[in-house]
Amino acid sequence: MGSMFRGEEVVLVQFFLPTSAAYSCVSQLGELGLAEFRDLNASVSAFQRRFVGDVRRCEELEKTFMFLQEEVRRAGLVLPPPEGRLLAPPPRDLLRIQEETDRLARELRDVRGNQQSLRAQLHQLQLHSAVLGQGHHLPLAAAPMDGLLERSPLLQPPGGPHQDLRVNFVAGAVKPTKAAALERLLWRACRGFLIASFRETEQQLEDPVTIGQKIRKITDCFHCHVFPFVEQEEGRLGTLQQLQQQSLELQEVLGETERFLSQVLGRVQQLLPPWQVQIRKMKAVYLVLNQCSMSATHKCLIAEGWCASSDLPTLQQVLQDSSSEAGVSAVVHCIPCREMPPTLIRTNRFTAGFQGIVDAYGVGRYQEVNPAPYTIITFPFLFAVMFGDVGHGLLMFLFALAMVLAENRPAVKAAQNEIWQTFFSGRYLLLLMGLFSVYTGFIYNECFSRATTIFPSGWSVAAMATQSGWSDAFLAEHPLLTLDPAVSGVFLGPYPFGIDPVWSLAVNHLTFLNSFKMKMSIILGVTHMTFGVVLGVFNHVHFGQWHRLLLETLPELIFLLGLFGYLVFLVIYKWLCCSATSAASAPSLLIHFINMFLFSHSPTNQSLFPGQEVVQSALVVLALATVPVLLLGTPLFLRWQHRRSLRPTGRQPEEDKSGILDSSDASVAGWGSDEEKVGCPGDREEAEFVLSEVLMHQAIHTIEFCLGCISNTASYLRLWALSLAHAQLSEVLWAMVMRVGLRMGHELGVAAVVLVPIFAAFAGLTVAILLVMEGLSAFLHALRLHWVEFQNKFYLGSGYKLSPFTFAEED
Repeated sequence: MGSMFRGEEVVLVQFFLPTSAAYSCVSQLGELGLAEFRDLNASVSAFQRRFVGDVRRCEELEKTFMFLQEEVRRAGLVLPPPEGRLLAPPPRDLLRIQEETDRLARELRDVRGNQQSLRAQLHQLQLHSAVLGQGHHLPLAAAPMDGLLERSPLLQPPGGPHQDLRVNFVAGAVKPTKAAALERLLWRACRGFLIASFRETEQQLEDPVTIGQKIRKITDCFHCHVFPFVEQEEGRLGTLQQLQQQSLELQEVLGETERFLSQVLGRVQQLLPPWQVQIRKMKAVYLVLNQCSMSATHKCLIAEGWCASSDLPTLQQVLQDSSSEAGVSAVVHCIPCREMPPTLIRTNRFTAGFQGIVDAYGVGRYQEVNPAPYTIITFPFLFAVMFGDVGHGLLMFLFALAMVLAENRPAVKAAQNEIWQTFFSGRYLLLLMGLFSVYTGFIYNECFSRATTIFPSGWSVAAMATQSGWSDAFLAEHPLLTLDPAVSGVFLGPYPFGIDPVWSLAVNHLTFLNSFKMKMSIILGVTHMTFGVVLGVFNHVHFGQWHRLLLETLPELIFLLGLFGYLVFLVIYKWLCCSATSAASAPSLLIHFINMFLFSHSPTNQSLFPGQEVVQSALVVLALATVPVLLLGTPLFLRWQHRRSLRPTGRQPEEDKSGILDSSDASVAGWGSDEEKVGCPGDREEAEFVLSEVLMHQAIHTIEFCLGCISNTASYLRLWALSLAHAQLSEVLWAMVMRVGLRMGHELGVAAVVLVPIFAAFAGLTVAILLVMEGLSAFLHALRLHWVEFQNKFYLGSGYKLSPFTFAEED
C-alpha cells in the first residue's frame, strides 16, 4: 500500500538478450508482467521487421482457430476453458501445432462436405419415394361432360374402357405455398390440357441445401424437384422398393459420417482451447521481439523498457534463469533518461475502484501525490452527506455486500451485462457509500423519511405546558404550539447523536435543517479545499521546489483561510457562544461577511466579539496582498534562477532523488508551467526561458485559484441542496403512497389486502427513484466535487500509466 500515496519509482532499463534465448526471456517476462517495452524500431515498417514471418504464421493459425471454433459452435458444443497455467510454446512447436491444426481443419471440411452431400442425396431419395408413394391415385381435376363424378380416377385398371388412353405424367415436389400459383401458371401454359393433383407428404421433409438453379421450363420457376414417373404400377413399386433400400443404406453411411464428425469435434474441443492461449502468447512475444534492435554482431537483441525499481532484482533473476541454457546470460542495467517515466500505482480489489475514479480525471504525473487513498474516505462521505438515510443506505450496503461475498463465483465474473459489470467493478465503492449513508442517516435521524427515537428527546412539552399556563381556550385558538428553550425545563440538553426526533413534528423542521445543512456544507467544503492545498506541499517538497512553498502554497492558504476559513470560524463561534436566551438577538453572519468586503459596519447587527471589524479588515487586506505574490513571485524567481544558471560557473546539472530525472525549474519553456509544477525533466542546455509565457501561465493559475475559492465554496452548497432534495423526495413518496395505503382500511383483513400492492409500489418507486436516480445524481455531484474542487488544488493528472508486457489478458 506504500505506492498508493505516491507512484512507485520507475527506471528505464536496457536489455541485452542472446539471440538463442531472447524468446524464452521475453516469454518469462510476459508471465510475470514486470516491464513495459519501448519500440526501438519505430522508423521501420511493420513488414520489414525481423520476426514478421512468425507473426504472420501465428495470425494464419488464429484464422484456422476461428474456423474450428465456428464449427464447434455450429454443432451446438461449447469450448471448455483451458486447464492450468499454459506457457508460451517453444518456437519449434509452432510447426507441429500448425500441422495438426491444418489436419483437423481439413478433416472437418471433408467430413462436413460429405455429410451435406449425403443429406442432399437422402433428401432426394425421400422426395422421390414420397412422389411415387403418393402417385397411385390421381384425382380428376376437372369434371367431364358425361356426368362422371368429380373425383373419379382418370386411369382405369388394366383392360378397362380407357386402356388406349395416352397420358404424359410429370411428378415432383413443390412447397405447399407455391402449389396454387404453379397450377394456375401451368394450366395457362398448357391451354387447359392439364390435370394437376397435389398431395401433402406423410412426413415432413427438410431440404438441407438451398435450392437455386437456372430457370428450366415453368416448373423450375417454382424450384420443383422433377422425378421420372413409371406408368406401370409394378414398375413404380419396384422403383419405390429400390429407393427405400438406397435410403436405408444412405442413412447408415450418414450415421457413420456423423459419428466420425463427432470424434473430430471432440478432438477439436480438447486441443483448441490450449492452442488458442499458446498461440496468442507466442504472437505477443514475437511482437515484442519486433520492437527490439539487433546488435552490430547479430548475436544479441537490444531492448529498452520501463520497470519499477523494486522489481529490478526479480527481473535480473528471471532473465538469468531464462538464458542459462543458451550459455550466455542476459544482461539488464539502468540507463539515464530525460523523458518523463510512466506512473505505476499498484492496486487490489478494494482500491481499484477508487483509483479508477482518480484515473478517469487523468493519470497522475510521475511520483505526483495520488488522491486515491484520501478518496476512499472523502468520496463515500460526501456522497452520504447528500444521500443520508438509514433505510436507503442499508439497501445499498446489502446490495454491495452480496456482490462482495459472491465475487469469486465464476458465473458472477463471466456475466456479460454491461450495467452489471459497472456495478460489480465498483462493489467496494458502493459498500462504503451505503455504510456512510447509514451513518449520516443516523445523524439526520431519517429512515425512509421517518424519524426514530433511539434516545429520549431533549425537549419537554410537559414543562412548557406547566409553566406557560396553556388553558383549553388557548389550545383551541392556537393549533400550533411553540416550545421556548428559554423556559426552564423545556430544553433539557442536546440530543446524544444526530437530530432530535422532536424536529420531525415541528412545522419549522425544514427551516431548521436548511440552516444546519447549509452551514455544514460550507464547513466541509472549506476543509476539503484546504486539505487539497496542503497536499500540494508534499509535491513541492518531494520535487525540491522549495520556492513554491513560500510563493504559492503560503499565499494560497492565507487567501483561502483568511476569507472563507474566517467564515467557518464565525459559524462555529456563533454555535458555541450564542445560547437559547440570546438567540433572538444573535447577529447575522451573512451581513457580517458582506460588511467584511465593504469595510463597513451595520448598527443593527452587533459584533460577535470585540475588535471584529479590525480583524475582518486585516484579513481582507492580507488576502488581497497575496494576489501579487501569487501572480509575480514564481515568474520572477524563475527568471532570476535562469539568469543565474547562464553564468559561466561550470556547475553541472544536478539529478533528482531517483538519479534519473532533472528537476530543474529552467525547463519551463519546454514543458510549460503546469508541467514544471511537478518538476518535469527537460534539457537545461536547450531550454529557453520566456518570461511572457511564464507570466501568462501564472496569471491563469492565479485567476483560477482566486475566483475558484469563491465559486468552489459556493459549489459545495450542492451538499445542502441534494440532501434537502433527497429528504423531500422521501417524504413525498411516503406521504403519497404508504400513508394513503395505511389510511384506506381500518379492519385487519382489508388493511392486509390493500397494503400488499401499496407496499410493492412503494418498494419499486423507492428503488427506481431514490436509490437509482437519486443515487446516481449524488454520485455525479460527489465526483465533480473531487475532480474540480479538490484535485484541482494539487493534482495535474497529465501523466500516463505503466503498461507492462503481460499475458494476464491472454490467460
